[in-house]
Amino acid sequence: MKIKKFLIAATMVLLAATTAACSNSKSASKSSDGYTPKELNVQFVPSVQASKLEAKAKPLQGLLEKQLHMPVHVTVSTDNSALVEAMASKKVDVGFLPPDAYVLAHKRGVADVLLQAQRYGYDEPSGKQNNKLMDSYRSMIVVKKGSKIKSWKDLKGKTIAVQDPTSTSGYVLPIAELHKKGLNVPKDCKLVQVKGHDQAVLSVYNGDADAAFIFSDARPLAAKDAPAVMKDVVPIYFTKYIPNDTVSVRSDMSKSFKKKLAKAFKDIAKTKKGKKILENIYQHYGYVDSKESNFNIVREYEAEAKKAQK
Repeated sequence: MKIKKFLIAATMVLLAATTAACSNSKSASKSSDGYTPKELNVQFVPSVQASKLEAKAKPLQGLLEKQLHMPVHVTVSTDNSALVEAMASKKVDVGFLPPDAYVLAHKRGVADVLLQAQRYGYDEPSGKQNNKLMDSYRSMIVVKKGSKIKSWKDLKGKTIAVQDPTSTSGYVLPIAELHKKGLNVPKDCKLVQVKGHDQAVLSVYNGDADAAFIFSDARPLAAKDAPAVMKDVVPIYFTKYIPNDTVSVRSDMSKSFKKKLAKAFKDIAKTKKGKKILENIYQHYGYVDSKESNFNIVREYEAEAKKAQK
């Protein structure tokens, strides 16, 4: 009987040891607080050609490894949806998501916001970049200088250059705000979809559109091809501000690791090398803490824009 009890006890100890070994072999450890990765998978969405962005983003890998003391893998997804799916399947731990994509990911329960990016603001109506770091941005409506369009009320029946309907600043924000004011842009105006906010500015400058919905301020991008746009394309309307791009994490990540990760990104952004890398990737110049309620305005605008499209 004693031998039997001894064998049972020995078996239990062996099982416990095996379980611990298996747990340690995995890429993450779990606790009541959530999971802590043993190697970190970070993914971006392409703002330019994916291969070019990946080359720009790879140097961040080494800086994160030094900060976190673990292997880090930096990759680029095909689009926002692919990144959300990768986080849902737990293949990606950290995603650089724009506000609209983040709202979708959080609604599905696969991501929480960790940080908001900071970018330099612009003096309007000149469009010149200033030295004020902003964690939010807005959309603007621009027309050709001398146009008879003086306010949003004059847009009815006009041709407007817009981005894809999922674009926050190039579609959703102005569509939603003007719908609240009484102008149903999709029904009352002629919309021409273009690819790129710089192209929207140029379409106004070249006379192909009467107005354009762009982020504030996209004119300097277009000025690289046509410097005169800074004077010849002028704003007539600005929307309210919404949060900048996010650094989002898997919703099951432990609080302790989130804190460590947030500090790592903030510290990297303060270094000369880190600042240059982040600027090259997304024109990020720093990061600030964020919270879920900051994105209620994004949800509100998306709901209003959908009403205008019905």
